Amino acid sequence: MSSLSQLEPRPVKSSSNTQDDIVYEHIFDAILEQRLAPGTKLSEEALGEIFGVSRTIIRRALLRLSHEQVVSIRPNRGAVVAAPSVEEARQIFAARRVVELAVIELAVKHATPEGLQRIRTMVQEEHDAFARGDRGKGIRLSGEFHLELAHMANNTPLLNFQRSVVSQTSLIIAQYEVGHQVHCSFNEHDALLKAIESGDPQQAVNMMTEHLNHIEGKLNLDNESASTDLHVVFSGVVKKKPGRSR
Repeated sequence: MSSLSQLEPRPVKSSSNTQDDIVYEHIFDAILEQRLAPGTKLSEEALGEIFGVSRTIIRRALLRLSHEQVVSIRPNRGAVVAAPSVEEARQIFAARRVVELAVIELAVKHATPEGLQRIRTMVQEEHDAFARGDRGKGIRLSGEFHLELAHMANNTPLLNFQRSVVSQTSLIIAQYEVGHQVHCSFNEHDALLKAIESGDPQQAVNMMTEHLNHIEGKLNLDNESASTDLHVVFSGVVKKKPGRSR
């Protein structure tokens, strides 16, 4: 869904986070859950009304999201949810492969029983969400699984980069996924956890490579996404000569 009305106007009160932190998290989650479609206009005025904050706070949150390349800020035209091109999608996946393989190798090294149990609980919640038809939550938990691995890797720069490429991947899936498939399956996440528990970094790397191949394999990156321009869509239609219709 692409409407800003899908953003829940939860109270922006927290003892530890600023208002723009909380607005940022809400918009980030909506993108990760694919409730905000690529190309959705992010009106500062509408968002300010939804969250009950000033446009200055909204602007700061959008600027932060633009740094992570999930929001595009256009001069004099405002902000929109990013819509990666096919070439950009391929580049993002190439970057994600690099960071994911580094993350999984470090996760094996720094894994703790507590950390593994926390991720296993998340994987079960992901499975339960898809099982009851809550696709949005399932997609978000699927992305958070990969972010939690980056936490386990104990490397802040990798975590920050992982956060950006995971959210960008969600946008790519929203644009280019063939049908409505579950791009990160419960079984594959469970297998990744077992590979980490084995303590064998090469096995974990191999599993992650296979997992990323499956995600990318479900996308149609052969052509650009469907056009909204009727002239483009029907450019191959041969016009009939004027005459009596049948």
